[in-house]
Amino acid sequence: QVQLVESGGGLVQVGGPLRLSCTASGLTFSTYSMGWFRQAPGKEREFVSAISWSGGSTYYADSVKGRFTASRDNNKNTVYRQMNSLKPEDTAVYYCAAVLSIVDPRKEYGYDYWGQGTQVTVSS
Repeated sequence: QVQLVESGGGLVQVGGPLRLSCTASGLTFSTYSMGWFRQAPGKEREFVSAISWSGGSTYYADSVKGRFTASRDNNKNTVYRQMNSLKPEDTAVYYCAAVLSIVDPRKEYGYDYWGQGTQVTVSS
């Protein structure tokens, strides 16, 4: 059974940093590309970032480019996202997702597995 478990969410002040983690089990993690999406209250879920299976390629939404950094440790079956300079509009539930054969990392319908999400709240 595949499981993706996000952690690291919480309450942070504007401008502060936060690092999210997503640990996978039940799959060959090193063969999966990983994505991060978020959903704010009353809004549709949107793409945030993605990282290829090797970590050699990363993708970011324009809204987070330069502030968020994706990385992974295949030995720990974990993907990370460092978030800096957080803004109130970054408040959302953040989800990680896994895809074996990535076509367009920005499209959520292409992902095979999803985590349960972790709440990030940025207070001003």
